Amino acid sequence: MDRGKIEEQLLKNLEATRLQLERYEDLTRPIAPENAIGRVSRMDAINNKSVNEAALNKARIKFRNIELALQRVHDLDFGICVSCKQPIPEGRILLMPQTIRCVHCSR
Repeated sequence: MDRGKIEEQLLKNLEATRLQLERYEDLTRPIAPENAIGRVSRMDAINNKSVNEAALNKARIKFRNIELALQRVHDLDFGICVSCKQPIPEGRILLMPQTIRCVHCSR
C-alpha cells in the first residue's frame, strides 16, 4: 500500500469536502421573512434548505472521517483489517477513510 499516495488523495478529498461545506453552509442560511417571494416559493425554499442541511451534515461527517484517516495514515496498522488482519484495498480506504475492516469482514 502506497501511504503517500493515499495521503495525497485524502488531502485532495479533504479540500474538495471543505469546498462542499462552504457551499452547503451558504445554501442553509436562514431565509429572511422580508424576502419578496411568494408562499409557494417560500415553501420550496424551506424544503430545499432542509435537503441542503442534510447534505451539510453528511459533508461534516465525511470531513471529520478524512481528518481522522489523515491522522492515522502513517500508523503501522493503518489499512489493516482489525478482524482478519489482511490489507484493506486502497479503493475502499479512499471511499470510506473511516473504515477499519475489509469488505469481507464488514458484512
